[in-house]
Amino acid sequence: MGLWLFYVQHQFEDAYWSRRGEWDFMQAALAGSSFYKLPRLLQWFTGSIGFHHIHHLNPKIPNYRLQLCHDENPELQRVPTLTLWSSRRALSCKLWDEDRGRMINFRDVKSLARAQTRIAEKEGRGNESAYERA
Repeated sequence: MGLWLFYVQHQFEDAYWSRRGEWDFMQAALAGSSFYKLPRLLQWFTGSIGFHHIHHLNPKIPNYRLQLCHDENPELQRVPTLTLWSSRRALSCKLWDEDRGRMINFRDVKSLARAQTRIAEKEGRGNESAYERA
């Protein structure tokens, strides 16, 4: 369960990622980890780990204060939010697509490769792969 919680709070479709020179601490904390909105019992059982974005901002805030911190700060409520139902999609997020600025799955890679092959064939470049063209 711990692995699942850690995974879905960092590997979701709209996660923030940036190269070292463009990286921003606040943006990484608020958009690079999610608010995992759990039912009250699971929130208690997990020590309020769903407020992971607040933990990234300040790991010294005790877990019993995370809910209050979240409720009193509207900017902390405007972060990517996952639920038990929506977090299932995170399982397929495996790769970062820099062009789209989001996490994608292996099917997306195959679709992109097929589309690039069709474009290359239309442009008369034959069967060379996207790797060979780069």
